[in-house]
Amino acid sequence: MSRLPGNRARPVLRGDRCSNAAVLPDEIWFGIITRQSIRRGTFASVNVLVKQIRDYIDSWNENAKPFTWTATTDEILVKVRLVQTSVKKLVNNNAK
Repeated sequence: MSRLPGNRARPVLRGDRCSNAAVLPDEIWFGIITRQSIRRGTFASVNVLVKQIRDYIDSWNENAKPFTWTATTDEILVKVRLVQTSVKKLVNNNAK
């Protein structure tokens, strides 16, 4: 996280945004922490939210398990091609 004026933290995205490969681990992590810790929470302040996130990270690190990729390369590439085709259709439809 980098700091903005006033000590507000913001995520730092790395890598070329034309390729999601470089930021995929970050996006996965933010998705996990959102689903498992903060999505339906009510937080009285930013400090309470930050404490929730830090507590979750501490718990995650104490019980760390590696990610296990179950999809094959071919299965992943099929999905990538499907998304590329869908995005191209959306772009073409919006250009009209």
